[in-house]
Amino acid sequence: PRETELFFEQVLQRDLSLFNFIDSDWTMLNERLATLYGIPGVFGNDFRKVNLPAGSHRGGVMTHASVLKVTADGTRTSPVLRGKWILERILGKPPAPPPPDVPAIEPDIRGAVTIRQQLDKHRNTPACATCHIHIDPPGFALENFDPIGNWREFYRGTERTKKYPNALFATNGRGVYRGAEVEQGGVTPEGKAFKDIDDYKKILLDDRDQLARSLTQKLMVYATGADIQFADREVVEQIVAKLRAKNYGLRSLVHEIVQSRVFLNK
Repeated sequence: PRETELFFEQVLQRDLSLFNFIDSDWTMLNERLATLYGIPGVFGNDFRKVNLPAGSHRGGVMTHASVLKVTADGTRTSPVLRGKWILERILGKPPAPPPPDVPAIEPDIRGAVTIRQQLDKHRNTPACATCHIHIDPPGFALENFDPIGNWREFYRGTERTKKYPNALFATNGRGVYRGAEVEQGGVTPEGKAFKDIDDYKKILLDDRDQLARSLTQKLMVYATGADIQFADREVVEQIVAKLRAKNYGLRSLVHEIVQSRVFLNK
């Protein structure tokens, strides 16, 4: 999580736009993490600010290895877990809890049924569709990242298939079989299509006020220790309006919160 902690520190200290959390052309890396990301020219154990090369698919906290790891189960990715995380932590629009009689989705490790095909069944179930129409798109936007944050073009298989008969060898010398190509992309509930995380970030940035509103509410809850009440929403909107004139700076957001009626009265 050191990358994420130092990233937040940079944005806060320099009053950078909070939209750096969605997309940025830099991040905080040391040699080991840069190797994982496939970014050359970073040496040593110390973390430092690194400009990201074009086409890296990184930038913003959603593509940090720390976030990608905690939204996977350690061995497999889950579009549901990752989609839910984005809705809750980034958009501020958490989905409703699943119905108690609906079983969890377990990926078919044989590759006979893809995770998208399994989720399609949920979307065709009325009790599930209202949530999965929101959860699945951001989840599949991150599907190119494996459980520890590597970029991948295909899933790893567990056995030889007619289509992929030969084992591939990873850097540690262990053989793995190539599986199907990664299922990426999708369509948002508003009908906006995207092919990967780069496209999805652009869609998120189309609604900057909602992103600012979500972070304002979360920081206000953190600062006061109390949930946002109906009467507090007016203050949130006032803060968001002020941020527009300050390039949505994170430090400016903190200043506005600690001077607000909600913070001073609680």
